[in-house]
Amino acid sequence: MIRYGSDLTVGDITVLVALLGKMYMPVNQLLNFQVEWIRSMAMFTRIFEYFDMPVEIQDPANPVVPREATGCVSFDHVNFSYDGERQILKDVSFELKAGRSIAIVGPSGSGKSTMINLIPRLYDVNGGSVTFDHVDVRKLSLAWLRQQVGIVSQETYLFNGTIRENLLYARPDATEAEMIEACKKANIYDFVENQDKGLDTMVGNRGLKLSGGEKQRISIARVLLKDPALLVFDEATSALDSISEKKIQDAIDPLIADRTSILIAHRLSTILAADEILVVKDGQIVERGQHEELVKAGGVYAELYETQFSKALEKRE
Repeated sequence: MIRYGSDLTVGDITVLVALLGKMYMPVNQLLNFQVEWIRSMAMFTRIFEYFDMPVEIQDPANPVVPREATGCVSFDHVNFSYDGERQILKDVSFELKAGRSIAIVGPSGSGKSTMINLIPRLYDVNGGSVTFDHVDVRKLSLAWLRQQVGIVSQETYLFNGTIRENLLYARPDATEAEMIEACKKANIYDFVENQDKGLDTMVGNRGLKLSGGEKQRISIARVLLKDPALLVFDEATSALDSISEKKIQDAIDPLIADRTSILIAHRLSTILAADEILVVKDGQIVERGQHEELVKAGGVYAELYETQFSKALEKRE
């Protein structure tokens, strides 16, 4: 039993309360340890389940490794479904010759990005075939194939490091001169040059210290440093303002002039730069040709043009 004397002061009580607080804090932490442990184990279970998943896309027994790559792509009656039930692509056929460019347009969910994912074998077709440099992608070495394809997506992935480190992720042995040249082609070198630390400027987690246009142009520079045979721009300017779009478009235009390129786009300026336009709807190519003839045809492209592209054209004029 604790006995309190009449000589107990306010200071004594204050010290006692402070000591009780210091004692309860570690006790509470110990009581919460089990909760944290169970929560962590549940998280690790999900992570290990992911690691234990079988790898569906693997190298063939005797992979083909060509000496050179031109980037020509061919889809021959391709069918594809993610779940084996709902068909995403239906009898898709087209050919992209070396040094040429095509734009793929269509409503959201029509299968445009899925077509792109089949080229580096992120998925395998359910029917038909996809060839790269006249060889079925399922016969090619995965490492070689993915080295030849460079993709600039709408969502830019930058690591929490410097501009230099993000560029070197594409090619670790690149020299500083090569990085600078890639930045110039991507129309981002003026920005890099104006930074106090140049290429050693930190970009933050996922590039939070940069604007959308700056992140996208660094992403383009990274792809150029990789020097792929096929360049893919997957709606690379759709989420940007007009000024950022123009800077990126100024970087893209000379690139697609002499490289094999595929452009998935919602912006008119990007579409007009391509040699041919493919119009996709419900997983099928419903129209193909040049801008003027597709508008005159009065089909899906003309409808997209009236609802989306005509406003963009009016702004440009």
